[in-house]
Amino acid sequence: DDQIERERAAQRLSGGCCALAAVYLMGKFYVANAGDSRAIIIRNGEIIPMSREFTPETERQRLQFLAFLRPELLGKEFTHLEFPRRIQPKELGKKMLYRDQNMNGWAYKKIEEDDLKFPLIYGEGKKARVMATIGVTRGLGDHDLKVFSSNIHIKPFLSCFPEVRVYDLTQYEHCPDDVLVLGTDGLWDVTNDKEVAGVVMEVLTSYEPNDPCRYTMVAQELVVRSRGVLKERGWRLANDKLGSGDDISVFVIPLGGPGNYM
Repeated sequence: DDQIERERAAQRLSGGCCALAAVYLMGKFYVANAGDSRAIIIRNGEIIPMSREFTPETERQRLQFLAFLRPELLGKEFTHLEFPRRIQPKELGKKMLYRDQNMNGWAYKKIEEDDLKFPLIYGEGKKARVMATIGVTRGLGDHDLKVFSSNIHIKPFLSCFPEVRVYDLTQYEHCPDDVLVLGTDGLWDVTNDKEVAGVVMEVLTSYEPNDPCRYTMVAQELVVRSRGVLKERGWRLANDKLGSGDDISVFVIPLGGPGNYM
């Protein structure tokens, strides 16, 4: 992240990205995630999560705590408190549910002038945004990202530090159908872990266990199915729901057996 900051002027590059990395070292997989990509291990049909997504919702308390400690980062335009909905001026003096950086649940407070400011975190699910701008809270870059039509920098709220999970390959016997799947959010936006595992099993069983192409074909099938087919109403999945409109990158890595080419 520091290198991106140093080079952005010379390279004339802006923007940022999430990062998901898997490192194999001395019998163990180290999976590091910063952003909203996801990794899962499929072992003997069992799904083992190897990451979690970092979004404004999952990191609400971290973001609120930073804003509480450094209110100047909010530019006098935002409040670190969270409310179930936007507060209207006519509601001044009334009581409404709220959450701060120390709360998991909700409590009531009397609405004050500062509560009329735009919330630091607004929206739910995939629509949740930090300062109404960005939907992921960890990643690389975005040093120049600002709130629209303002001089408020968002970078202080974005972390480049990943969460690392470790999987010890020596603790289990792995067959050729046991794999590690890495995918960007474009895959997971339209499919869940169980559906991905189903595609993995379906494709792998159609190839010989010692065929190295079988893992590439699984990744290709996952991309194709999550993108869907281009129709008049846009990209559509087999069930006619919208296909993924985001970028889709998928890696399928064998964990053992004759198909292990690490």
